[in-house]
This record gives sequence, structure tokens and C-alpha cells, in this order.
Amino acid sequence: MKLTFLGTGTSFGVPVVGCDCAACTSTDPRDRRTRHGAVIETLGGRLLVDTPTELRLQLLATGIDVIDAIWFTHVHADHIHGIDDVRVFTARRGDMSAHIASEYRPMLEQRFKYIFDDSVAPPRGSSKPRVQLNEFEVGTPVEIVGENFIPLTVPHGDCTVYGFRVGRLGYITDGKLIPKESLEILKGVDVLVLNALWFGRPHPSHFNVEEAIEASREVGAGVTYLTHLTHRVTHAELEERLPDGVYPAYDGLTVEIT
Repeated sequence: MKLTFLGTGTSFGVPVVGCDCAACTSTDPRDRRTRHGAVIETLGGRLLVDTPTELRLQLLATGIDVIDAIWFTHVHADHIHGIDDVRVFTARRGDMSAHIASEYRPMLEQRFKYIFDDSVAPPRGSSKPRVQLNEFEVGTPVEIVGENFIPLTVPHGDCTVYGFRVGRLGYITDGKLIPKESLEILKGVDVLVLNALWFGRPHPSHFNVEEAIEASREVGAGVTYLTHLTHRVTHAELEERLPDGVYPAYDGLTVEIT
């Protein structure tokens, strides 16, 4: 199994427009963070985690030319507004399955009515993504690209984010804490992905770096990669300050999971 980080930034991305901070003016390519997204590749195919705003550019940058299915963690704009970019795949290969929590299905269908309402036809000579939504239940494994994904939840302010465990990988973005039930699902993974904004000041709906480190220890992960990073911290600073076994992810990073 291979994990590819497509985007490792927050909703603003890095660099932030109009900012001249150390991260935004950095010449280190690892400090250029597009909006959150990832691809998990198994023997059975490739699962796209969220459809971020820069999806087309991310896929070109990583050389990923086939996507077989989608997992939506939640429906904030930076996690879904690249959905039209899957049109290139469905135009070639037909319908694509997308996996989503029941609470978010009507929101996605409403925001992208042109995709999900069969009565809305694309303009003549054009096309629209052909995406079939499938609802999952927390704690119940669902088979996607030949692997069993176990849905789990984390709180994100007033909403819920749906991560998962697949094999020896645990994946969470936009979390503030890991509830007991989710912790039990994640216990002992070899690779854990967590969001982390910055060092220091707590945030009401996201882990800061210190909270993410503590959550990683609770899970007992072999290694942890931090994503959903802001411009308040550079890659070099993260590398210098993070403890052993916790690493900053960056756009284009690939991780092999055995």
C-alpha cells in the first residue's frame, strides 16, 4: 500500500496571498502547501481522499493518472471544491464510487446539483462528473479498492470529520481530539496521519502540533505524519522540533505501508 500526500495545507494554502512571513517567502519547495488531499494506492486501485481545490494540479504534479474511488472526510470548501476535476476520469471510465457519511450526502448533493441531479444535463458538447455516492457507517468496514476501510469520527468544531483505518494505516484530518471509540480502532497502526496547525496557541477545532504529538502517543503509532499545516511554521522548523517518529508531511511525499 502506498500513501501519497497531494496537499498538506489548510484552507488558505501556503504561501498565503499577500503574506511575507518565513514560510510564505521560503524557497524550500516543501513549504508550498496546497489544500488537503491524498491518494491511497492498493493492489486493487487508487482511493482519493477528498477533492481539494487544486486537485488537477496536484494530480499532474504527482503523476497520478487514474483514480478509482473517493472518500469524503467532510464537506468544508477546501475539501470538496475540486470535485469537477474527477470529470476527466469518469469521461474515460464511467461512473466513480464516492464514500460519504449520511449526514453530508444531502449537503454535497445540494452544492453540486449539476452533478447529482440526473435532470440537470451538461451543456451541449460538454460533460459532468459521474459520481455515485455510497454511505458508510462508523465502525463498519467497507470494501474499497480491494481493502477494508473502517470509518471513524473525530470532532471538528461543530461538525464531525470521518477518517478511517485501512490495514496498518490510520488517517485523520481536521480533528481536535480522538474519541475513545476511534482510538480503539486506531490502536497500534504502523502509520498515522494527523492534522496539526502550528506550535503553541490552541485552536478550537484543530490540533496544534503539541496536541497531535500527544494523540499520536495515545494511538501508539509507529510513525506519524502531520498534515493540514499553516504558514505559521516552516518545514525546517518542524523537522528540527518534532520528536522521533513524528514527521511533517509535504506535497508529493509518498509513504510505503507494508
